[in-house]
Amino acid sequence: MNDWILWLLDLPPEASTYAAGVDCLHFVVITTTVFGAVLVFLLAVYWLVRYRQRRPLETTATSSISLRHEIALIGGLLSLFLAFWVVGATQYNHMRSPPAGAMTVYVTAKQWMWKFGYPSGRASMDILTVPVHRPVKLVMTSRDVIHSFYVPAFRMKQDVVPGRYYTAWFEATSPGQYAIECAEYCGVSHSRMGGAVQVLSDEDYARWLGGKEFDAPGARFEGSVAERGDLASAGRDVAARRGCFACHTIDGQPHIGPTWVGLFGSEVTLADGTSVVADEAYLTRSMMDPQAQIVRGYKPVMPTYFGVLEATEVASLVEFMKSIADVTPTPAITLPRVAPEPGTGSRGSLP
Repeated sequence: MNDWILWLLDLPPEASTYAAGVDCLHFVVITTTVFGAVLVFLLAVYWLVRYRQRRPLETTATSSISLRHEIALIGGLLSLFLAFWVVGATQYNHMRSPPAGAMTVYVTAKQWMWKFGYPSGRASMDILTVPVHRPVKLVMTSRDVIHSFYVPAFRMKQDVVPGRYYTAWFEATSPGQYAIECAEYCGVSHSRMGGAVQVLSDEDYARWLGGKEFDAPGARFEGSVAERGDLASAGRDVAARRGCFACHTIDGQPHIGPTWVGLFGSEVTLADGTSVVADEAYLTRSMMDPQAQIVRGYKPVMPTYFGVLEATEVASLVEFMKSIADVTPTPAITLPRVAPEPGTGSRGSLP
């Protein structure tokens, strides 16, 4: 039945954990709507024949329906609509909620390419390499115009808007290569903005991390901020090089900006009284548009790093903040108060 559905709807093979559920819902909705359309058409033909005018000036016979039938008809249609909504909302919530421990990949769209930054420190363009049977969370943004990251085999599509940050996730179920398409017209070379998701077994993925043995044909790789090392360690170097430590601390002490210790995953109170969870999207957005969400108690003095930080630098900074999320803050140093000597007033021992 499943293969027949794929053939009927001209869909690629299902290659993610939630693809089968999406296809099933679409098939049920399409089948139900087609059945309803055919039923309405047949009823229209029946009524056209049954109540046609047989003689000149003949009036149409009066017809009526009981209250019981009206309630059954309205209740049935409403129940069907609610059933579709519940199933669709459940699937949507599942597709928008990455599981805990998912591997994070940072995605930057620009005319006309996809750039990926990995936890290992590697960076690639157009080819996204991931392990099979492992959840992968994408933290996505655009550098110029609206793009749309679309992988038909995974049944996933996420629009990316400049200046905003989005998350999406998938878990590939079988090794192979699956096409990436841009589903939003983004300029004259929109049709050429393609790529591929390269899904490897755990063994092959570990070997890929150490070299280019499994790199797909046409894959392009950039210099890594971590030289293929630990991305969190590289984040500390990026923070020092970009001057982040001039305003942020990594020991819990207050400074010009919020401390990074314990920041990731915490609930941040903003100047307008609202709160937001400091996840990957929030931290990345704070680097690119720091004036959008000012943290309560701090002045809006941070400059934007939009167009300054590369995708791998943003990824390394976020991974570094993750690595110190559970670090115990250093207790604040409080100087003891000295009682003023007699006759010196409130200035202590000063002359």
